[in-house]
Amino acid sequence: MFHVVSRRIMAVLTAASFAVLPLEAGRAAYPEQLIKIIVTFPPGGSADTVIRALEPLVIAELKQGLVIENRAGAGGNIGMAAVAQAKPDGYTLGVAPAGSLTVNPHLNSSMPFDLKDLAPITLLAEIPFVLVASANVPAHTVAETIALAKAKPGALSIGHGGNSTAMHLTAALFTQKTAIAMELVPYRGTAPATVDVLAGHVPFAVLEIPASRQLILEGKLNAIGVSSAQRLSSLPDVPTLAESGIAGFESVGWFGLVAPAGTPADIVGRLNEAFGKALKDPSVVEKIRTLGAEPAPTSPEQFSHFIQSESSKWGKLISEAGIKAN
Repeated sequence: MFHVVSRRIMAVLTAASFAVLPLEAGRAAYPEQLIKIIVTFPPGGSADTVIRALEPLVIAELKQGLVIENRAGAGGNIGMAAVAQAKPDGYTLGVAPAGSLTVNPHLNSSMPFDLKDLAPITLLAEIPFVLVASANVPAHTVAETIALAKAKPGALSIGHGGNSTAMHLTAALFTQKTAIAMELVPYRGTAPATVDVLAGHVPFAVLEIPASRQLILEGKLNAIGVSSAQRLSSLPDVPTLAESGIAGFESVGWFGLVAPAGTPADIVGRLNEAFGKALKDPSVVEKIRTLGAEPAPTSPEQFSHFIQSESSKWGKLISEAGIKAN
């Protein structure tokens, strides 16, 4: 009797295992068609350039083509909404910018998507900034900047690349953490902010690395500190703001890869593996650093925690500093 029951149990288990095989085989075959990647910025921007640099390596790894679609607007909200509403089958992905995931929800009363509508795959790249001073400003360090600002309360200002941008938030975080009063002056991008700080029309500015690196190396701008947690290979002699005495200071722009919520975990894992491998390729690393960014592959779990942490940090700053949407 025992052997009969055992045989019946084995038969049931064997049947169940075969019933699962088609699903597993289907998952293993991913991807079976072209994968669309929605980039929430126009062609030529850093996010677009990074994805196109990764494209040939990811194609080689997945043995399937990519279709890159630029869908800009509303600070990334339009593109992210399209990803959130797509079928969760791994064939529609999105390049998510920091702003649309962690800043816009705190500035806009209504959003076309929610974080729970997206499945994080990997962080792709971080974009650090540098706080600079005009050459005629007697400040070369954080300590000298703080002393100068306190000697002239409200008389100094920091230029940045536009309201609610990562550069704006970096400048706001700097003044908050140092408890100094400096006017934050918005510009329409890094280029005009660079022109004005170079000419001395604004004493300080938070700039992107490509726009400022050569000017710093030539001594035309004083580099006070970089906003990243670690020093940059492109500016190895410039200290971080954190090591200069502003404990815990870190502020970077970034973008990562996401899929619609509900995308199977094995597909997310396959994509994470493919993009992570591509991000470590020496030729890709060099190209990304040329853009003033740093490759930053993570696990899906690490990226999810990072998004939540960034959202909490910037939500708190936006509330306390009274930052409003444009």
